[in-house]
Amino acid sequence: MRSIRALRAVDATQSSAHSSAGELIDADPLFVRERTAASDLPDPKPLISNLARSVVEVIAGVRDIEQLSRWVTDDVFRHLLIRTQHAARARQARRRPTRRPNFVELTLRVQDTSENIVDAVVVLDFGARVRAVTVRLEGLDRRWRASAIHVL
Repeated sequence: MRSIRALRAVDATQSSAHSSAGELIDADPLFVRERTAASDLPDPKPLISNLARSVVEVIAGVRDIEQLSRWVTDDVFRHLLIRTQHAARARQARRRPTRRPNFVELTLRVQDTSENIVDAVVVLDFGARVRAVTVRLEGLDRRWRASAIHVL
């Protein structure tokens, strides 16, 4: 599991960062994330569909959040970790078991926002309830990474 220290590491998208003493230092240019144009990346639809399904399963407690770490930014990882912990506490307080959610993907809409950013919404039907999962993908380091994911 990622350590808290790793989650608090300097965001490599910035060209400079603060050291522990507070002075400004330059980040090594080898570790700065490079933007990649959407035209140089594969079709994002399969990734968006899989991310939406995986995020719902992580929140339900049937999938390990570490499986998403490669495909999401650190901020999204932290947000999902907190939401997963809240959902686990709620299940525990209600004494409900962890169950795999049964749902069907109804629609997937993708919109190219800029040269390297894609916004999407996936509508999932859970039977008694319909939910939407919004995803923002950015082309970073020659692959798609989710910079925002929200389950509505």
